[in-house]
Amino acid sequence: MKATQLHAPGDIRLDEVPDPAIKEATDAVVRVTHTCICGSDLWPYRGIAPREGVGRIGHEYVGVVEEVGSAVTTLKPGDRVVAPFAFGDGTCDYCAQGLWTSCRNGGYWGSDGVDGGQGERIRSPFADANLVRIPDEVGEDKMAAVLALSDVMGTGHHAALAAGVKPGDTVVVVGDGAVGLCGVLAAHRLGAERIIAMSRHASRQAVATKFGATDIVAERGKEATARVRELTSDHMADAVLECVGTAEAMTTAFKVARDGATVGYVGVPAQVEPIDIRPLFGRNVGLRGGVAPVRSYIPELMADVVSGRIDPSPVFDLELPLAEVAEGYRAMDERRAIKVLLRP
Repeated sequence: MKATQLHAPGDIRLDEVPDPAIKEATDAVVRVTHTCICGSDLWPYRGIAPREGVGRIGHEYVGVVEEVGSAVTTLKPGDRVVAPFAFGDGTCDYCAQGLWTSCRNGGYWGSDGVDGGQGERIRSPFADANLVRIPDEVGEDKMAAVLALSDVMGTGHHAALAAGVKPGDTVVVVGDGAVGLCGVLAAHRLGAERIIAMSRHASRQAVATKFGATDIVAERGKEATARVRELTSDHMADAVLECVGTAEAMTTAFKVARDGATVGYVGVPAQVEPIDIRPLFGRNVGLRGGVAPVRSYIPELMADVVSGRIDPSPVFDLELPLAEVAEGYRAMDERRAIKVLLRP
């Protein structure tokens, strides 16, 4: 079968690799029908988060179960499923409390010898725990929205929950990638009254507005802070979603937060300087978040996708065949696309 592998920074290829097979009784083999490229995939692609040797990549996928191990009880061949970007065993103490990303026996697709999602097939460990069955009534028109639940929608939701977004709040979202845009949708879903999206790109501004943003701030740095102050009549933000992971984005998030607010951070850290907590201490500004345990969120978000309450699919603004995965990476790296959907 064919699967995407990163050979070196900037060198992404669709290679012939061995077909996946059941190794443990709790495994399943899934034929991938929809996958995509994540903003975090760009860090190793750009060489910012170096990898050693040639390795599989990709951690978001939807597919059809082809084979199950003898201990799998909730799935059967033919079931359509979506997987969270991090898998867990579903039984350890962390999984029990909903913190699947800290599972004592879990891991991430495309790392430590585990199959990546950007391929034709994938072996899924702990299939009963991780593969969420897609309801029969979900048609092809909603499959892109379901794919977003594997990472970006759940991650945006995690940022909003971490920041404590509640009805009537003024929320600032720092970052206009797929996660930041889904953060706008998540804040709107939770009842925020005013949502200020920080974006300098017209296509992303349009998606943010579609998702519920009431204001757009194109400025950066001190100018962005001043603009938020102007828009809110000096009130600033009740909650801030930091969805980038750079030092500049984190600094902006702290600056636009009102005293007593919380910054929910989900941007994968890249070149972030040590944080000076003294200004936060004096203003009682909280910092909460981290890697999103999206497996905990998929059921409730799936229900909203099925009902039509939310539709995160507009974050996919470019669809390509898997054979053109290298062009997909270039398009995202050059910011010609927000998020690329790949079809094997």
